[in-house]
Amino acid sequence: MEGFGRLFELAKPYLVVVFVQFGYAGMTILAKSALDKGMSPHVFVVYRHAVATLVIAPFAIIFDRKARTKMTFSILWKIVLMGLLEPVIDQNLYFTGMKLTTAAFTAAMCNILPAFSFLMAWACRLEKVSILKRGSQAKILGTIVTVGGAMIMTFIRGPMLNLPWTKGSQPSASSGGSATHQSPLKGSLMIATGCICWSAFITLQAITLKEYPVELSLTALICLVGTIGGSGVALIIERGNPAAWVFHFDSQLLAVVYAGVICTGVTYYIQGVVMQTKGPVFVTAFSPLSMILVAIMSSFILAEIMFLGRVLGAVAIISGLYLVLWGKSKDQASVKLECDKITPCEQQMAGNGEEFVVVNVTKEDTN
Repeated sequence: MEGFGRLFELAKPYLVVVFVQFGYAGMTILAKSALDKGMSPHVFVVYRHAVATLVIAPFAIIFDRKARTKMTFSILWKIVLMGLLEPVIDQNLYFTGMKLTTAAFTAAMCNILPAFSFLMAWACRLEKVSILKRGSQAKILGTIVTVGGAMIMTFIRGPMLNLPWTKGSQPSASSGGSATHQSPLKGSLMIATGCICWSAFITLQAITLKEYPVELSLTALICLVGTIGGSGVALIIERGNPAAWVFHFDSQLLAVVYAGVICTGVTYYIQGVVMQTKGPVFVTAFSPLSMILVAIMSSFILAEIMFLGRVLGAVAIISGLYLVLWGKSKDQASVKLECDKITPCEQQMAGNGEEFVVVNVTKEDTN
């Protein structure tokens, strides 16, 4: 039983990030359906974070009451910046880009996220890189391949793939949306820019948690800032269109509640917990799972058409991603090897910030 408990503890970070990707896959399908039915992506972002704030805030007040640290200006401006980067800028670009493309295309483009996260973590010294080591070389090469795959998806369409369950569907149709309203180039640029903001958000979240290690309170504050900032953006873009704020009690309501509870409130919290032990790159490393789930569900549920160029681009993105992951695993193995060479006494002294000198005493020295 003890061995099973230890195995579960080791597997727990992997299980929760896999849960996050299943959550994202469901949100992508629901959000695409709601947007195709006419819901404003900017209003969707506001409602999503309002729901998340209302759900998470009570838990933060109850469970973080004693653990909450003092709020400083340094922490406050980081929270405001996070609330603007991901809830406001990223999600407005992401869902607008989704409306201009397809659910499968959007999920595939988001696989560039780990590469951008690696670059930002490297720049902020959260990720170590040594050009002479194979692990670091793999991470750099994987980043280049990932970006190249995103460019293939953006600029190369290729022939249509006739899957058995999509036969009879027209390339111009996409479940309630028309190709005349789609712009893959514009949409892909929006999604890519959103992913850059998302990567910056995750990196900044890892930094902020070192100063403010209360995940529930941090999540609630980010959602609150996102609701306020998103409301300002939506009011400007949808001015003179009060009908945009009305949603129907169908897939639109389901998408708002699901995205708010699962993909904002719960996900922000899980990211914060896992990030403190595994780092920001690990949190984003499982995004291909979401892409695979979305590709399958969207072709069945939304009857979306797949094209060869986009499939090849997605394969390149996944290949690059796993080069990054392989490189990261090599780096972690080398760090573990170095740590194993340090005695427990040395580790304790180093953890206390004490300087120490290791002196090897041989038999000849004692004589």
